[in-house]
Amino acid sequence: MDWNDDTIARLRGLWDEGHSTAEIGRRMGVTKNAVVGKAHRLVLPARPSPIRRVADVGHVARRDQVKRTNGPTLPVAEAVAAELDIVPAVEAPARPAVQLRAVPPRPSARVSTCCWPIGDPGTPSFRFCDAGALANKPYCQEHASLAYVKVRDRREDAA
Repeated sequence: MDWNDDTIARLRGLWDEGHSTAEIGRRMGVTKNAVVGKAHRLVLPARPSPIRRVADVGHVARRDQVKRTNGPTLPVAEAVAAELDIVPAVEAPARPAVQLRAVPPRPSARVSTCCWPIGDPGTPSFRFCDAGALANKPYCQEHASLAYVKVRDRREDAA
């Protein structure tokens, strides 16, 4: 797109009318990103976000509701307990220390069946292959041959 004086004037006019960047792009035959970039370079006034909503008349902004104080904001626990006639809790008796023993590692923490998906996951007929998996692989022999393919030498393709 060639941004000459006429197209810049048209962009400024559409921008001032309040059209979205996508609509301006459609009218000018350019992409939305081209409009955004040119508007940024021209330092056009910022647009209100379509996501943010204007606050209701009766609605008070959150930052106006929060009052900051310098001292502690929570009442002292003893004062609250006395005010509510709460009886202090009785301490539970100490439990004896638990002796932890080392758990021997499992011989094989991996799945021993093939994890190759068969069918469409959104249908009731979806399942995984039941064949036995190869050692240190999640797939059976047939599916491992599909999943693990040797990379061809690129020099072969160059010839």
